[in-house]
Amino acid sequence: MTLPDLTEDCSRCAGLCCVAYPFEAHEDFGLLKDADTPCPNLAPDFRCTIHEDLAKCGFGGCAAYSCAGAGQRVTQDLFGGETWRDDPDLLTHMTHALRVVRPIHEALLVLQEAAALPLPTPLQDRCAELTRALCPENPASVWDFEEDSVQEALASLPDFVESLAPFARDGC
Repeated sequence: MTLPDLTEDCSRCAGLCCVAYPFEAHEDFGLLKDADTPCPNLAPDFRCTIHEDLAKCGFGGCAAYSCAGAGQRVTQDLFGGETWRDDPDLLTHMTHALRVVRPIHEALLVLQEAAALPLPTPLQDRCAELTRALCPENPASVWDFEEDSVQEALASLPDFVESLAPFARDGC
């Protein structure tokens, strides 16, 4: 089993994070924006026009955000490189897919960290089992990530992480 790329690559994405999520005007976002609405700072090439000054412009939430590679996976793998600008009918499908795939990618990051811990064999096995469950074989659409087995594995992650507490080092 090969893990997907879990590092964001904005050059291979269609600015999905700048469209999918709502913004509330407060200390992390400089404006009010509805979900499935492009941010006004998103350029036609899907680049942020204020990226170098996000925090200074009041977009600390954007500066801290990572899709964990879900954006390019949705754009490139699930939609074959097509974008919502090429076909506006894809917008809600692509943003929905991001909202489904991103938590799975974040869970895979957590499981990577867990796999590096000195865990007893049963917990190592459970970690590998959850990782496999979160990596559907040859996913062709968002539905592959919405399968019960994938979503059940995702839902079981908090309990698994809690079971790791005795094995985690505090870094001190």
